[in-house]
Amino acid sequence: MNGLISELLAFIARPTVSDEDFNALSLKLFAHQFEHNRPFQKFCQGRGKTPRVVKSWQDIPAVPINGFKDLTLSCVPPETCARTFMTSGTTRGDVKGRHYHPSMAVYDASMLRNFAQHVMQGDAKLRMGILFPDEVLMPNSSLAHYLALAVEHFGTPDSAYYLDDQGLRIDALCEALQDAQNAGEPFALLGASYSFVHLMDALQARELRFTLPQDSRLLDTGGFKGQSREIPMDAFYEQLNATFGVSRDQCLNMYGMTELSTQFYDAGNRTVPSVKRGPHWIRSRLVDPLTGHEVPTGERGILAHTDLANFNSVVTILTEDVGLATEDGFVLLGRAEGAQAKGCSMAVDNFLKAAQA
Repeated sequence: MNGLISELLAFIARPTVSDEDFNALSLKLFAHQFEHNRPFQKFCQGRGKTPRVVKSWQDIPAVPINGFKDLTLSCVPPETCARTFMTSGTTRGDVKGRHYHPSMAVYDASMLRNFAQHVMQGDAKLRMGILFPDEVLMPNSSLAHYLALAVEHFGTPDSAYYLDDQGLRIDALCEALQDAQNAGEPFALLGASYSFVHLMDALQARELRFTLPQDSRLLDTGGFKGQSREIPMDAFYEQLNATFGVSRDQCLNMYGMTELSTQFYDAGNRTVPSVKRGPHWIRSRLVDPLTGHEVPTGERGILAHTDLANFNSVVTILTEDVGLATEDGFVLLGRAEGAQAKGCSMAVDNFLKAAQA
């Protein structure tokens, strides 16, 4: 395992990789997981997909994300893992998916390299405000860990959390935003999409708006699934721009999930839906959820991600998100509905039957 981790860290650190390099490492991870992850092995055998016959990363069976709720998908005993991240449980109540990490080295390297490029954009440090609870309050949240890494490695000493077990620390945050505005120093506000909605509601009630300095940026993630109200994305980013004075080019969105170890980013949201892009250690396909086959060019499909940073669980996951391919990434079109949602549900059933056989 340590040798695999070292190889992955070196792979992530490289400036670029070839298709052949990506394919070779994905197949190496597939073979490792096939050998050590018993439910995954059964699933693959049921599909006739073994390391002997799979020759391309596109052919590695994609595990539906709901599989993380029903089975232990880990190459090592869970009790030996450094961290366990759990899903929010919005789709099936209290049933939470679990993603086991024997070491945080790969996850952290993946996050830091990617964040530096897409969010920091050449800045070494920024004053940050975090609209999410910290790791003490949410020790099993991958987003809490992600944001803690952001503050630790890229935040200035006056960076702070503005959401705790008492709720939104609105007075302290308003003071920080006013300080940044007066000093002319860029400010980065990061958090869950819905936290921004609560913040904007609170500021509107106080009739407050800010004009944050140039090069300030906002980063939201998570969207509005399971929330009390949904806001059209165009209206959401327009409201962010109006409330904080940050151009929509610097209103960034991160697309990630507990079941992945790598995140996707856009280059702002001047137009929506925005194009999401990932680093060289993750690749995506648009598939029919039942067959696993890629949909024809130009058609909508369910996103399947092959994430090499997922070294301990499964390298390829099948989401429930609908996407459309672009030249250098994809656009998210929302959650699967109708026939596509039924296809995702059947894919989960098929996975569980095979894995538990």
